[in-house]
Amino acid sequence: MLTKQRADRVLLSNISWQQFENILRDLGETRASRVAYCDGTLEIMTPLPEHEFYKEAIGDAIKDCADELEIDYESLGSTTWRKPAAKAGLEPDNCFYFQHEPLIRGQLDYDLAKDPPPDLALEIELTSRSLERFPIHARLGVPEIWSYEDGKITIYLLDQGEYRVSEISLALPQISVTKMMALIEENRPLGRRAIRRAIREWARTL
Repeated sequence: MLTKQRADRVLLSNISWQQFENILRDLGETRASRVAYCDGTLEIMTPLPEHEFYKEAIGDAIKDCADELEIDYESLGSTTWRKPAAKAGLEPDNCFYFQHEPLIRGQLDYDLAKDPPPDLALEIELTSRSLERFPIHARLGVPEIWSYEDGKITIYLLDQGEYRVSEISLALPQISVTKMMALIEENRPLGRRAIRRAIREWARTL
């Protein structure tokens, strides 16, 4: 087993699926770190405060927009998604059900062998990843990713096994992610309640 360590992450190679499961169990549920696994390579990352701010701010904005637009959704945060047959596992920064929400409503346990994957995953890209997450999302079948990087959200849709940039979200076609980020940045100095209030007021006009 080879180990390469960076400032905020550890990369392990030659990890079997069973070892991956054992590591998840040893790490436990109450932890700050997040994991990604693909074809025997495992990354364990500890997010920075800036990473967590945008994860929460964008995640709250998505939920606030859905509430104001009266769209049913489920938010499952950094749930650990596993697909043994695809040798892939991942904890996104946040994830949501929209289109498939009626199918999983009220569930507390999920199995990608029989349940649909989340309709939308959020990824915060502040530093380069040792293990690329998009191919893992593709193996899990996640149809849409919102990727935040350099002050901008880019929407990616899964098309024949690869993600392609899209101007319109499948999950929330009414939403302009450019406007959403502008409101988050404009109100960031005023605090989180101001951000959420601005997002809700905007969403009511859509």
